[in-house]
Amino acid sequence: MKHIKHKLLLFTAALTLTAFLSSCMMTKTSVGTFRETKGSEYTYSKSKQWWLFWGLVPIGRTNTATPTNGACEVITKHNFFDFAISGLTGGILTTMSIKVKAKK
Repeated sequence: MKHIKHKLLLFTAALTLTAFLSSCMMTKTSVGTFRETKGSEYTYSKSKQWWLFWGLVPIGRTNTATPTNGACEVITKHNFFDFAISGLTGGILTTMSIKVKAKK
């Protein structure tokens, strides 16, 4: 019983550490005049990019819609669902969430 508790504690510690390190796995890229444009932000489109073998081989290429004027912010990150897929498959299959924001 003590051995099981020890493994559960190690698993919980690893999961917590992974959650804290996820913030460094996000990028925000402003395109065009997004920063200078006034208005409220909204989500223009979302998609997921799928990868094999720890992110080495992409499965297709995701085409995420962007505004016609080109002013947007592209955010790529790994959320909890992405970490769950990677964890359950041992990293063989991974995903990345992509979100495009625009202003009204």
